Amino acid sequence: MTWLELFYDLLFVSAVTTSTHVLLHVENGLVHPEYLFKFVLMFIPIWWSWTGQTMFTNRFGKDHINQQVFMVLQMFFVLILVSSLSVDFDQYYFSFLIGYIGIRAITAIQYLRVLKLENGHRKQVAMYLGTRFWIGIFISFLSLFFDSWMRYAVLYAGILVDIIVPILGRKYLVKAPINPAHLLERFALFTLILFGESVISIITILQPLSGSWHAIFFSIITFIFIILIWLHYFHNIERKVNKHAKRAGQTIIYGHLFILMSLSMIAASIKLMYVNEVSYSYMIYFVFGSVLIYYLSTSIVFHKCKNNRLDLKINHIVLLLVILIIIFIMNLILVVPPIGVMIELLLFFLIVHFYSKVSMIYEKLTNR
Repeated sequence: MTWLELFYDLLFVSAVTTSTHVLLHVENGLVHPEYLFKFVLMFIPIWWSWTGQTMFTNRFGKDHINQQVFMVLQMFFVLILVSSLSVDFDQYYFSFLIGYIGIRAITAIQYLRVLKLENGHRKQVAMYLGTRFWIGIFISFLSLFFDSWMRYAVLYAGILVDIIVPILGRKYLVKAPINPAHLLERFALFTLILFGESVISIITILQPLSGSWHAIFFSIITFIFIILIWLHYFHNIERKVNKHAKRAGQTIIYGHLFILMSLSMIAASIKLMYVNEVSYSYMIYFVFGSVLIYYLSTSIVFHKCKNNRLDLKINHIVLLLVILIIIFIMNLILVVPPIGVMIELLLFFLIVHFYSKVSMIYEKLTNR
């Protein structure tokens, strides 16, 4: 991983932060479904733009001046994309489209450029991705000729085609596998930066204008909760995931869409719980829904990419899922204050971490 990649990540994290703020629009005690939908519509192009370049770098990246120039040029389009993120898509649609198409076109050009430098299966992969990605780019470009909802339908139809191209070409990609250690490192770093969004949510609670012992106590509990999620994610990345298996990496790639999205939702839910502007039932559904998406997506990714010596058992995952559901139902029956909800979630991830440690010790003892 290079310093340029790290700088590249920061631009995309700013885009994620902007899209997360959409979830803070509260009307009549809830975040209107329109804003939830817009959050998803913003998040997917951001995730896919970053993932597309990351996958190219993973397979064909070299720390050479020509590839650095392409990444720097791509950053300008990222800035255009970030500046266009708004709940009012119509007003900024043209600049948003320029930003997205520019990012994706540069990635596709890089695949075509490395054709003369590669051979065998790697050349076949570069040819497949470098040509097929243009299909989705072209479809998204055609959205300029439509108005109203049809414009967005065509745009996201192109993005969807772009996303499924690697899935359809899996038979080619497995013959030129990813570098799993680098890919996990890239996604882990991006995830780590997103954890910072939750920390920022905690810091905003401690601003002098709203500072109080209640705010301080809520912030401490929330911070411990974030630390436990962080431990859960990185404990699995470091200890339980096989970093040497030759694969196409699609579980890691597509699974992280939901991991990253859920972390953004958790960051938003922290703010929503503290300001207490949403109704109690909505708060419970939103907070536990965010945690559920995170837990299920990480469980699927880490189980699929497990290290056989440290197997993540399905029955362990299901048992912990049942515990989370029980806590959720209890909160629907009994009215629990926001700080109580955070303590419950803190305890849940404490159980997850403890159970994970115990299962690892058991596996090591039984494998001797």
